[in-house]
Amino acid sequence: MARPLRFRYAPGTWTENRVRNDVFHPLDGNLGATMRSPWFKPPSDYEASRFEMDNGDIALLAWNDEGAYWLGNTETPSSLWRTDKFAFEEVPYPIARWAERELLAQLHEESPWLEPFPHVSWFFLPVFLSKDGRHTTREFFDEHAAGFPDATREEALGFYERFLHTGALDDYRELMAGKLGTSQQVDLVRMSASMGEFNVAKVLHDAGYDLTPEIEVTTGHSLDYRADRPGEDGTLVEVTRPLPPNRRSANTPVAAVRDTAETKTNGQLENHGGGVTLFVDCSSFPDDDWFAVRGEQPEVRHRPAVVFRARPDGRIEGYAKGSVPLELQQGLEWV
Repeated sequence: MARPLRFRYAPGTWTENRVRNDVFHPLDGNLGATMRSPWFKPPSDYEASRFEMDNGDIALLAWNDEGAYWLGNTETPSSLWRTDKFAFEEVPYPIARWAERELLAQLHEESPWLEPFPHVSWFFLPVFLSKDGRHTTREFFDEHAAGFPDATREEALGFYERFLHTGALDDYRELMAGKLGTSQQVDLVRMSASMGEFNVAKVLHDAGYDLTPEIEVTTGHSLDYRADRPGEDGTLVEVTRPLPPNRRSANTPVAAVRDTAETKTNGQLENHGGGVTLFVDCSSFPDDDWFAVRGEQPEVRHRPAVVFRARPDGRIEGYAKGSVPLELQQGLEWV
C-alpha cells in the first residue's frame, strides 16, 4: 500500500533537456505521458512541468540549477529512485503552495463535489490524490458519508469542514490524513475508525484542549492523543469505535459497545496499566441503536471512559464512566 503523497528532492543541476531525458521519456515509454506547462505559475527561480499519464496518473516537477522537486501519484522514474522523501511541510513553502494549487485544481476538476469544502480538500489532499487511495478515499466521503449513518455527503463534509477550519490538526496533516489510508479497496471499518479520531479531536478542541497525536508510551504502543490545557497536566486519550449491531456479531447496541471496549481494554490499555481516558465513539450507530446505549449507559470495562455519538449537524452527546480528568462540557452534551 503506497503512502500519502510526498515530495522527492533530487539535488544537482537540472535543465529542460535533462527533465525530458530522465523523467518524461521513461514515463512516456512505460505509461504513455504528455509533458505540459503547469496550470499555475511556479515559484520564482524555478521552471516546472506537469506530466499527465494515459492511465490518469499525474506528476509535477519543479527544478532549477540546484535541484528538482518531484511529486506524483504515478511510478517514479529510475533517475529519482534514490532521492529523499519529504512531506509538504518539509519543503520550501513556495514549492509546497504551488504544488497544492496544482493538485487542488486537479482534485476539483475530477471531483467537483469537493470544491465547496476547501479545508477538507486541502487536509486530505495527500490521500485524495495518492497513488493507491485516490479513488477509495474520495468514495468513502462521497458514497458512505465518511461513516455517518443516515446522512448525506454534504452533511458529512460540512461537519468535517467546520472542524478542520479551526486548524486544530494542521500541524499533523500528513499523519492524520494518512490514517484514512491509501488502500485500493474501501475498508469501511478501518476508515470509519480513523474518522473516530477526528470526532474525538473535535470534542477535545471544542472543550479548549490542545492536541498532540500518536503519543509513544513505555509499553511500546502509541496512544491516540495527549490533550493539554495551560496549567494542567496532559491527559492521555485512546479512541475506539464500535460497529453497529447490523454489521457485527454482537446482536444489540449495548453488546457492541461492551465488546469493542473490552477488546481495547484487554489489549493496549491493559498493557499500559492505567492513566488513559478511553473514548468510545458510537457515531456509526443510527438513532435507535444510540438511544438504546444512551438509555442503558452500559459499563465499558475501563474507567475513566466517555461514550459518545456525533451527528453531522454538530450535535454531540455522551455519558461518562468513572472520574474523567477532562472538562468536556463545551465539547459535548452530557446525557
